[in-house]
Amino acid sequence: MRKEGYRESTCYYAVRVLKRLDRRVNILEPEAVKRFLANSGWSEGGKERVVEDLDRFYRYKEIKWTRPRYEAVDVLPHIPKEAEVNDLVSGLPALTGTFCMLLKETGCRPGEAWLAEWTHLDVERNTIIIRAEKKSRSRELRLTNNLLGRLNLLPKDRKYVFHDGSKEPIKGLGDFTRTFQKQRKRLAAKLANPRLQLISLRTLRHYKGTMEYHRTRDIVHVQKLLGHRSISNTLRYVRLINFPDDEYSSKVAKTVKEAQELVEAGFEFVCDVEGYKLFRKRK
Repeated sequence: MRKEGYRESTCYYAVRVLKRLDRRVNILEPEAVKRFLANSGWSEGGKERVVEDLDRFYRYKEIKWTRPRYEAVDVLPHIPKEAEVNDLVSGLPALTGTFCMLLKETGCRPGEAWLAEWTHLDVERNTIIIRAEKKSRSRELRLTNNLLGRLNLLPKDRKYVFHDGSKEPIKGLGDFTRTFQKQRKRLAAKLANPRLQLISLRTLRHYKGTMEYHRTRDIVHVQKLLGHRSISNTLRYVRLINFPDDEYSSKVAKTVKEAQELVEAGFEFVCDVEGYKLFRKRK
């Protein structure tokens, strides 16, 4: 796979998937593998990805097989409420919570955040350079003072912001993700909110993209924010903003200053009522 130009992360996860599959069924026997997949409770998307990995493996081993037909179902990602995201960020340990806060505020991918270096941070301008992955575009994004303050509390005696570089980046992020999942599970039990278990690191990217489009209604702006090369990838966030009315909190602004503060806090203008300006934001 490396010789054919596949990314290191693709190689790593393909090998891991094949090893896990081989612990359940002999992957050198294609028909047995097909029976296992047909009877497993895996999702169609999961089966499709495994078949892709098997197809490359069988070509490499010169093993003939008839590839089964699986196709991922288009499922919209879970978009949590803002209060739930805030509970997660504030309830996690400092390193994990700051990592999640960066994903929430910038919409970068977990892999992009994992490769963030201290030299990418501009304290004077409150920005961070996000190095692209997955054929997306690199970009420079603004940070809030709160996030910048949390980042400045992390150890600076190393190249990377969130790790010391002692492990291969892909394996290091994998270990970090498993740690996050354990911490998330404990926090969900502590707060008696099982919905926190639905928030993955990638969920926070979807959350940012959805909220940003909901706030601006500017699909090109969201495309640039997320680093998408094709706007077709960004259009999915248009489908994610049909929120019920009871999921909003409302505020009233009496002055220009109050209105400005509400806009900066993520509220959107709704209408004028008896000389006052009404704003709302998803809870």
